[in-house]
Amino acid sequence: MSRETVRAGAAGTWLLGDLTVNRIGLGAMRLTGSAAFHQGTPRDRSQAIGVLRRAVDRGVNHLDTAAFYFSRLRSANELINSALAPYPDDLVIATKVGPARDASGEWSAPARPDQLRGQVEENLRQLGRDHLDVVNLRIMGQASISEHFGALAELRAAGLVRHLGISNARPAHLAQAQAIAPVVCVQNRYGIDARAGKEMLHACAAHGIAFVPFFSIAGEGREEGAVRAEHPQILTVARAHGVSPSQVRLAWTLRQGKHVLAIPGTGNPDHLIDNLAAGALHLTEEDLAALIGVGGPAPGAARAGGQLLGE
Repeated sequence: MSRETVRAGAAGTWLLGDLTVNRIGLGAMRLTGSAAFHQGTPRDRSQAIGVLRRAVDRGVNHLDTAAFYFSRLRSANELINSALAPYPDDLVIATKVGPARDASGEWSAPARPDQLRGQVEENLRQLGRDHLDVVNLRIMGQASISEHFGALAELRAAGLVRHLGISNARPAHLAQAQAIAPVVCVQNRYGIDARAGKEMLHACAAHGIAFVPFFSIAGEGREEGAVRAEHPQILTVARAHGVSPSQVRLAWTLRQGKHVLAIPGTGNPDHLIDNLAAGALHLTEEDLAALIGVGGPAPGAARAGGQLLGE
C-alpha cells in the first residue's frame, strides 16, 4: 500500500453507542510534546495542528483526549479545537475525567463525584462544544465507582454528555457502571506485551462494548514512550512484512476482536501514516504463533525501526 492510499478505515468500523467510528483513531496525549505531560520538548504547534488535519483527511473519526493532556505550552483540547472546528459531522471526540492537575501541571487529588461536572465543563469550553460525544471515567483505584459514574449519568441525562465509558477498570467496575447507565467503551492498558487485561477484553466482547486499549505501541514505555529495545519476535515479523514494529503491534491489537479500537498517539505526520497503515496489515497464523512468546520488556533503551515506540 502506498502512503498516498493509506486510510483509517482499512480495518473496518465499530460502534461507540450509536456512533460509527473507524477502528484506528488518534490519541491526543502526544500532540502536546515529545513526552507526556510536562516532560520533554513542547511540540511545534503548526506540526500538531497539521497532524490532526491530516488524520481527519485520512478518515480518522475517533479522537481520544482529555483536559489534563497539557504540557507547559500546549493543550491537546485547544489544538483539536484550533485544527478541526467547526467539526466534521462524523467526528467522535472522546474525553476522560477523574484525574486532576493544577495550572502548573502538578497532579492533585482525583475529582470527587461533585467535581466531575466542572471537569466536563472544562472539556466543553476547551473543545468549543455544547456536548461531549463520549466521556470516560478514569478510575483512580477506588473499589466502587457507583457515585462517580452516577454523577456522570446525571450529566448524560442533562444533555452535556452523549455516551459514557470507563477507563483503568476491572470487570466489577463494569458491572457497577452498567447498573447505572449504558457503557459504550472500556479503555484499559492492553497490548502484545501487556496481556493482563484479557478478561476485560472478553467481557467487552460479550456485551458488544468497544474495547479501547492504550499503550499498545508504547508497551512498557507507557507515558514516556520508548524506554527499551523492541522484542526480537516483533522485529522478525516486521522485517518479514517490510513494515515498522509499530504496525505489527497495532495489527496484533486489532486482531484481538472486531470490537477493539486502536488509538495510537503521535504528533509526527510520518508516524501517523505509518500507524494508519497497520489497519491493512494482515498477520498470518505463522506470524501470530511467532508472537505468542512476547512478554515483558526487552532490555535496553532504543528506537524500533526508526520510530519512537510511544509515538
